[in-house]
Formats: sequence, structure tokens, C-alpha cells
Amino acid sequence: MSNFKLRLPPCSEYASGVRNFFDQSRSDLLAWAESPARAARIFNAVYRQGAARFEDMAVIPPAIRAALAASLRIDAPQGRQRFDSADGTRRYLVGLADGDTVESVYIPSGDRVTACISSQIGCALGCAFCLTAQLGLIRDLSAGEIVAQALMLYRESIETPNRDAHFNVVLMGMGEPLRNYENVMKAIRILGDAHGLALPPSRITLSTAGLIPELRRLAAEPVFPNLSISLTGVTNATRDVLMPINRKYPVEDVMQFVRELSPARQRRVMLECVMIKDHTDTAEDAHALARLVEGMRVKVNLIPLNQAEEIPFQPAGADAILRFQEILMRRGIATFIRKTRGADVWAACGQLKNFKSTA
Repeated sequence: MSNFKLRLPPCSEYASGVRNFFDQSRSDLLAWAESPARAARIFNAVYRQGAARFEDMAVIPPAIRAALAASLRIDAPQGRQRFDSADGTRRYLVGLADGDTVESVYIPSGDRVTACISSQIGCALGCAFCLTAQLGLIRDLSAGEIVAQALMLYRESIETPNRDAHFNVVLMGMGEPLRNYENVMKAIRILGDAHGLALPPSRITLSTAGLIPELRRLAAEPVFPNLSISLTGVTNATRDVLMPINRKYPVEDVMQFVRELSPARQRRVMLECVMIKDHTDTAEDAHALARLVEGMRVKVNLIPLNQAEEIPFQPAGADAILRFQEILMRRGIATFIRKTRGADVWAACGQLKNFKSTA
């Protein structure tokens, strides 16, 4: 574990009424920049060149620099803790301006880096296998607080010897992204801006438990990220127990939404199943899932349960997970087993609970 200071934008509005730069889209900046070209130069200076002060942007007229500095803050000194896993994963506990904390995870793997970021502090959905759910929902994050996590981890990635690694963002940290729809979608648009980090939708993944109204809104968006849907249980009886949201949006409705997507978007859907001993890991479960996805172009990701004292379940055995995968692959369904990363520092899937130590 290490403790140090980081210049990080903490919230959408400071006590003085000055706003967070990272909450602003490039079009929002027109209120100060007065021209699209100038707004693009400001975005480029901050996101690509790492500018921390408007005063240092020599390409911007002094009067506009002054107006920007009076209205927006690019960053602010904040404390954070970093927890380093033996496998190279890093968990960050990030302090926000209002005293709250949120977690982000940096996952290096060969020629790619994945930034796992949060959309809320805590979560209201109550999934029985997830530590974050035990916090309840504390609050939504602003678009700027979401963007800032990705930018923080991007800057970490380019400071490593593997600086040319492909950088990807997954909204799989704390929270249900679709419960914070407006801020999440604005953050995705900002991250994809051609004058900023320029992340295409194919390198951003949004994870959801399957909120049907918001999924339908997402399907109508011109920008459609990769979509990861947490199924876990493949029957309503099982899913009702493990994921209470299923009582409102049952598994059949979730699958019907996926079936109605265009072929191109359907191919960008990953169905996730947490592998829980005697609950979701049986051959019958595998055959039931195969029937649910018959004819679809989706992929399946099997996630070994990350165990904790507070979770009343046991992880499925390796043999059961391999059998599950084999059944699906024999039916022509692309099926992957997620490698657990960062479990020794509480950074793995379902483990984020604002732990301030690794004990």
C-alpha cells in the first residue's frame, strides 16, 4: 500500500461555485471559448498534454484564459491510497471533495490496460454476491468524477514502460451505471471526444444488471458502448434470490431486449454469469443459458465468485466452470472464463467496498 497526493478533480461544483472542468463537454466550453476551434485546443491541452492551469495555455487569448480560470477548475490536490496486487493490479481509493471516497482499479495485461471505474458510490440493487451492495447507495457520481477516474488511470498507463498499451475503460466498479444514466452517458461522450482521450465505443464497456427502460434508451443512442449484462442466475427462481432487480425486470425481458438489438450491436453484448457453487454452476444451468441465447450473436463470460466472509456463498469449483463452458461451446456459443485479478487487495469483481486496508 502507498499513500501520496494526486491532483484530481473531485466533484462537479466546489464551495465557491466554480465548476469541474471534467464535467464539461467540448460544446459546453463554447460558453467561454467562443469558437469550436478554441474549445478543441482547450480539450487537447488538458486531456492530451496534461495541462493543469488555464493560465499556461499560451494558444488561448488572455481574456478567455481568465474567464475559464474564474469559472472552472481543472484539478485539485486530493489524498488517495493505492493498493498493489501481486498480479500487477492496482486498487485506488480516491477522495472526493465532499469527503466521500470511491474506488477505481487499474488492470494491466500484456498489450492492454483496463481502467475499471465507478459510476456511483455504493449501489442500491442489493445483489447477494457483491460487497458493494452492502454499502447501499450513497450517491451518484457526476460526469466529471467518472471522467476523472478514467483520465487518472490513463495517465498512470502512459507513465509505465508499456505506455503504448491499448487503453480500455469498463464501467464495472461501484454502482449500477444505468441508474446514473445522464452522467454516465455524458462521461462516455466526453471520453470519446476526438480532441480528448478519443476512446471509441468499442473500447468502453458498460456493465448493467439489466434495467429495461434504460437499456431501451441506450439502444436509441448514437453512441453505443460495449454492453455487459450480468445474468448470473439463468432462471427467475435463482435470479430473484441473487439479484432482486430480477423481480422487476425478469430474465426473459432482459433477453428479449438483447434479441431485438441489431446484429451489429448484439455482437457487442457480453452476458456475465457469476459462478456460485450449487446455485449457478450446474449442467442444467448451462443448458438453460444455451436455450436463452439460441440464435443470438452474444458472448458469455463466466466469472468465478470472489469469496468474502460477508458473502453467504461458495465459489464454483474449477471443474464445474470448465464443464459449464464446454456445454456452451458445444452449442456454438463463444464462452470465456474471466481470470481473477486483484483479489489479494480487494480489487476483484464484486469486492469494491471502500476498504481502507488490505487486512
